Amino acid sequence: MPTQNIVAIKQAHTDHIVEQAPQRFRVFTARQLDRIEPLKRLSAQQRFDMQVVASVLPFRVNEYVINELIDWDAVPDDPIFQLTFPQRDMLDPAHFEQVAEALRGGDKGTIKQAIDDVRAALNPHPAGQLEKNIPQLDGETVEGIQHKYRETVLFFPSSGQVCHTYCTFCFRWAQFVGDKDLQIAAKESGQLQDYLRAHPEVTDVLITGGDPLVMKTRNLRAYIEPLLSEEFSHIRTIRIGSKALTFWPQRFVTDADADDLLALFREIQATGKHMALMAHYNHWRELEPAIAREAIRRVRATGAQIRAQGPLLAHINDDADVWARLWQTQVELGIVPYYMFVERDTGARRYFEVPLVKAWQIYRDAMQRVSGIARTARGPSMSANPGKVEIQGVTEINGEKIIALRMIQGRNPDWVQRPFFARYNDEATWLNHLEPAFGENAFFFDQD
Repeated sequence: MPTQNIVAIKQAHTDHIVEQAPQRFRVFTARQLDRIEPLKRLSAQQRFDMQVVASVLPFRVNEYVINELIDWDAVPDDPIFQLTFPQRDMLDPAHFEQVAEALRGGDKGTIKQAIDDVRAALNPHPAGQLEKNIPQLDGETVEGIQHKYRETVLFFPSSGQVCHTYCTFCFRWAQFVGDKDLQIAAKESGQLQDYLRAHPEVTDVLITGGDPLVMKTRNLRAYIEPLLSEEFSHIRTIRIGSKALTFWPQRFVTDADADDLLALFREIQATGKHMALMAHYNHWRELEPAIAREAIRRVRATGAQIRAQGPLLAHINDDADVWARLWQTQVELGIVPYYMFVERDTGARRYFEVPLVKAWQIYRDAMQRVSGIARTARGPSMSANPGKVEIQGVTEINGEKIIALRMIQGRNPDWVQRPFFARYNDEATWLNHLEPAFGENAFFFDQD
């Protein structure tokens, strides 16, 4: 077939997707659960349970997710439903009853106190996010920045501290509950620029949230364009962490400023810097809609690279076949599988966490089902206090059954790529559940 005919066919397909896609979907929050029509299929008790959990953990969902991603005939077991709608067991039974009783009573003060008490018990900022990651410059705290690893700075623009839809497992749930004491956010980019001037060792800036792509492109430009100047030549990579390819692919296709967003990606590349869209995927179903694939195609056409990451989650993707299909589909679409994470020790972790040994077995089984080109995903990885810790396997050394681990990123750069060993524990779900092997009293990072 002549090249011009292939191009015409592709353009016609794109035009059809654009014509079919609505410009904006409605968004529902916790107060509007009863307005979501498909939920009326559930019992009154199930809907009340959702209301209880949504009073504590943030809830937000748009019609694209409701209409295009969830199989309502498979609810409540549908993985995308589990990913976006609150479930009773996401809260400890005692916490659930505490909030449920307050809601039944109806006293606003009692309700607020119950919610605050439960949130405080959910480890709202794990791994030293507030205590250790937020830096200072000239003796003053730099708001809206985290600097945990030498080369990489995370930036939280205030207008990007919301998402198109919230994930029920999100480790940054505390950003979205309306408590300013728990939120990390920068009102302007001046402090970021000052901080980067003072830290030439930083090569990567990750703009994160929330989701920065809820912002209009003109606002995103205001944060990024100053970093493209020669003054910041030491910044080699601009990353944007986003779930928009899943929850709002229209952002890249039919939104009024979609073309401007893609033009910004091209401009970043044109300066010689690398533009990476850090996409969050939890299930291969998120890659199925035609508009989601068109969004991926458009992003890749700018020269930007899409890297995919997401946690291993009970009730959603704790299955090797799901991960193998996810990674294989990503590769076919030109996305680089990047990380398989372990569910963090915060929020609804009790519902989603998978023992580390089981997580490694799922990872290993999934890797065995894909070719080498899809084996770029590192994991299972814990983003713990000392750094990113990868579970490398289970083995036996000198008669002792152990878990082999590796520090793939660390607060101390000298820790990077350092292997270490823990006593075998098939119930451990986080780093602090593990004990050193071979009679050691502490891990090397504990002694530093």
